[in-house]
Amino acid sequence: MNPIPDLISRSLPATLSRIARFTGRFALDLAIPPACLSCDETVLEPGALCPSCWNQLRFIAKPCCAVLGTPFSYDLGPGIVSAQAIASPPPYEMARAAVLYDEIARKLVARLKYEDRPDLASVLGRWMVRAAREADADFLSGNPIIVPVPLHRWRLLRRRYNQAALLARDVSNRLQLDFQPLALDRIRKTERQVGLSRNERANNVRGAFRATPTGAMQMSGRTILLIDDVLTTGATVEAATRACLRAGAAHVRVLTFALVSDPIGSEAEGLLSDTDPIDL
Repeated sequence: MNPIPDLISRSLPATLSRIARFTGRFALDLAIPPACLSCDETVLEPGALCPSCWNQLRFIAKPCCAVLGTPFSYDLGPGIVSAQAIASPPPYEMARAAVLYDEIARKLVARLKYEDRPDLASVLGRWMVRAAREADADFLSGNPIIVPVPLHRWRLLRRRYNQAALLARDVSNRLQLDFQPLALDRIRKTERQVGLSRNERANNVRGAFRATPTGAMQMSGRTILLIDDVLTTGATVEAATRACLRAGAAHVRVLTFALVSDPIGSEAEGLLSDTDPIDL
């Protein structure tokens, strides 16, 4: 029996399917050209930034604080901890973010949260996974559970989706880790954090989170990878971390898309107040 015709007969449908998908995408791109995720300029393919926006996006790379992930301007050696982490140690083990919170990051977060663009979660999630993989080896150790910072039910009803849960689902899919979107509950509707001082932010979210009964069983003795979109003063993720620890979690680490490296009085804090309020 000649295997060549049989091979052709089996590969031809797959080839035709690929051609059809390419042709359909090409026709769609002609009708609706793909746009930059930030500024809407035409780009070569969907889900991309234009060269100008890409060059402005500031990805975080080593060297950085071993605890907070805040980038250093020069390398001080492995395991160096920032003054902020020493003065006010967080309840979580370590935090990492993909980018610094600048103008481009602000636009991407605002579009994800307020402009009905849940599709952006897959792009931001991909960059978050890269940050997690490039962090210290311990960051993804212990087969962590992926848990998003929850929204209050009334805010979720108004927005229709939780951006942190969308990011968490994408991260869990890429890392092949257990995703538990209902492990935490936001039991108290908090005021918006924008414009509040560090202490006011902490007081605003104190006691706002609680593990659900199922979440407590899932988190007991496990390592948690807590997911949110932006890390500002850390008040929200610290309150959520304490809820995980009260439920019996062994360790909590934090992964966000963006990091405000100098939240109080910084340019990034000004960006936060220039757009729709961001619930941090």
